[in-house]
Amino acid sequence: MSRTIGVVDYGSTGNIESIRKALVAAGAQVRIIDDARNLSGADKLVLPGVGSFAEAMRQVRERGMFDPLISAAASTPILGICLGMQMLARVGYEFGETSGFGLIDGEVRPVVCKAAIPHIGFKQIRKIGDSPLFHGLASDAEFYFMHSYEFVNYTDVAGLTTHGEHQFVSAVAKSHLFGVQFHPEKSRDAGIRLLKNFVEL
Repeated sequence: MSRTIGVVDYGSTGNIESIRKALVAAGAQVRIIDDARNLSGADKLVLPGVGSFAEAMRQVRERGMFDPLISAAASTPILGICLGMQMLARVGYEFGETSGFGLIDGEVRPVVCKAAIPHIGFKQIRKIGDSPLFHGLASDAEFYFMHSYEFVNYTDVAGLTTHGEHQFVSAVAKSHLFGVQFHPEKSRDAGIRLLKNFVEL
């Protein structure tokens, strides 16, 4: 079984160490990848991220990782976490209009609702479809969110969450590409189980 997970360090990630520890707890062998030439050495990739869409994509391009990640995504399973999920989109509108990886069609826009923003705290996921990421997880499992922007997508939705009266996409899945708006590395046992599901794909 392929368990070598490459965590992509493009310079604007912030949560790499906590993700590494959570993946190890989920049974993975973890490599931190900060050079595009090493992307092919991992069975699966995790794209983390904390910060702004525009800055993250700028650093990806400056480090020469944009095209190699696009190429890797053709056959390598990828899990985008929080900002990493948003970067899979076609375009983001944080600090201007910025092109994303375009691996999953959608736009990243500010969360607009009557509840407090940023959205912070534990919430449940309403599963859409049968994504392998959620196998074995109870319907009332909660995951930790911290975000002010959302991935607007209508075709590849794997999970929905409600904040106030606003429903947003909390997980996407397209073939071997996955994204979660929440932080599994901060979501206790449920987060470890989700990461284990990804590791064991």
